[in-house]
Amino acid sequence: MYKNIKAMAVDDNEVSLMIIRSMSQGIGLSVKCFMDPIRAAAYAKRNKLDIAFIDYLMPEVNGIQLIEMIRETHPEIPIVMITGEDDFANLKLDAIEAGATEYMYKPLNTFEFGARVKNLLSLRKYQILYQDKAHLLQREIDEKVRDIVDREFETLSVLGRAAEYKDTETSNHVKRVASYARLLAEKLGKNAVFQETIFHAAPLHDVGKIGIPDHILTKPGRLTKEEFEIMKQHPEIGYRILKNSKSPYLQAGGLIARSHHEKYDGSGYPYGLSGNQIPLMGRIISLVDVFDALTSKRPYKKAWPFNLALKEIKDCNGTHFDPKIVNAFFQNLVGIKAIKEQFQD
Repeated sequence: MYKNIKAMAVDDNEVSLMIIRSMSQGIGLSVKCFMDPIRAAAYAKRNKLDIAFIDYLMPEVNGIQLIEMIRETHPEIPIVMITGEDDFANLKLDAIEAGATEYMYKPLNTFEFGARVKNLLSLRKYQILYQDKAHLLQREIDEKVRDIVDREFETLSVLGRAAEYKDTETSNHVKRVASYARLLAEKLGKNAVFQETIFHAAPLHDVGKIGIPDHILTKPGRLTKEEFEIMKQHPEIGYRILKNSKSPYLQAGGLIARSHHEKYDGSGYPYGLSGNQIPLMGRIISLVDVFDALTSKRPYKKAWPFNLALKEIKDCNGTHFDPKIVNAFFQNLVGIKAIKEQFQD
């Protein structure tokens, strides 16, 4: 009747255990018995348990102490305190405070024992059923959330590729920039949410180039002053595209798009922000975007050697780039090289 129910009885009196086992078998319940409460506590800690019968008066550990120990790993199961002590009222209150569900007095009555235990096991079955349904519902919720997040990441990727479509940069450029950014965010001590946000938002840093005319965006030579003024509009265009989104990744992408051409000393664009006025994500992307541009081949230039690009980053420490980010960058050159090799053009 109770095939999958795990029951335990603890009493230092062998005859009492035999009585509990016999009465339990009478209602179809199999019970694992212990005379040593320490061994019983160790068993309860390691194993599944659905109901426990605990004697009060035992050596080393009494029943109330044992109930408290069992409750540490089994906070919801029914526990029955069984005692032959005369101070019934006080013990009953102490047992309930310790976590006992039910209280029985020796000598046990077969019919009372059977009725009470059946009620407790019925409640336990519904409890298990509820927990199973709750776990199933949580799994379904988790799967739906993962689907939503996956679709959001797909949207981010599509937007990033849309900007690349009009530009001479490769798809691996945004992958490298995103990976560099996440690495630096980690080394700067930012939490996992920040790290994942900058990783998924980084590919949107140049999304505003969608609004720049092709003849300027794909020009193989140096831009004229007038053309460069038009090019300098792409950070604000990108911000306007993304700013009203409810997605934290798209919102972060908007801030990055707007601020990644600002410089630490205030000489950047579009607003001439300086120092901590520039969002941290923008300061991070500013460095890794420049580094990747220097070390990548373009129609109008050759890729710079790695060491020469490092010198440029160092020379721009405190002017173009935040010194804290430059320091994190140079402390993690092994990781930077690994990312560059992983996403080669």
